[in-house]
Amino acid sequence: MNLMKQWRREVGHGGVVPRGWRMAWYEPQRRVGVYYPAPMQWVFRGVREFEYRLQIALRAPSLERAQVHQLQRSQRGRERLIEEYSKGYMAGWHECFQACLDAVEGEILRADESSDPSSWLSADEKQPLKN
Repeated sequence: MNLMKQWRREVGHGGVVPRGWRMAWYEPQRRVGVYYPAPMQWVFRGVREFEYRLQIALRAPSLERAQVHQLQRSQRGRERLIEEYSKGYMAGWHECFQACLDAVEGEILRADESSDPSSWLSADEKQPLKN
């Protein structure tokens, strides 16, 4: 392990890279480039990539768990669509109900006016036609 540390150089921004060393990878959180001697940077980069992919494969959810997550996502999407539809449906229903109430109230007012005997007399008189 100590030998690996001797072969490794970490150089920050503006640092001097030793001659014959090449960057194997860059660590953005620490803002450091990791350098190794010229032919070895490919080996260490490959080993690091292999370790990374192995960790991803080991941490990945099983196929059944992934299918469950997919089903839950699609169910949430359907529920969202249903909720949007129901909101629109209820808004339309309220609008239609209000229009119906307005029409019924208008008919009731007209019926009240026609039950007044004074309105009967004025209704019999014919208005002269205008040309």
